[in-house]
Amino acid sequence: MDGINDRILQELSRDGRVSNIDLAARVGLSPSACLRRVQELERSGVITGYRAVLDRTRMGTGFVAYIGVSLNNHSKASQEAFEQAISRAPEVRECHNTTGTIEYLLRIECADLGRYKDFHTNMLGALPQVNGITTYVVLGSPKDARA
Repeated sequence: MDGINDRILQELSRDGRVSNIDLAARVGLSPSACLRRVQELERSGVITGYRAVLDRTRMGTGFVAYIGVSLNNHSKASQEAFEQAISRAPEVRECHNTTGTIEYLLRIECADLGRYKDFHTNMLGALPQVNGITTYVVLGSPKDARA
């Protein structure tokens, strides 16, 4: 990694659909040198894919919340069962295993508070591994740089 690769990654994070010619101009390389660097970043696994940034409100899933989940059992089997159940829930957009007072931090997206209540009660509340749930409803996101 060097400064040019950092600039390439920054530009691609902002606009993954930028043409190679425009990307090369933005980072100060010839198009062929830029393409070689991007291909090497892809081959080496630094770039793992390209995604579209979606407007969840327009899609009908504008209700966003973060949920802290604590488990009642800290065994590997309990964690794996929880993770398998969460992986099947379409409302869960992110699941992070954390340290501290909770085991998992979830980011969920759904249509509205009623749909969240259904998810909270009938999905999370039905999992035998779950000991505690703390919800933080997102009121706004003045900065969201996830790609």
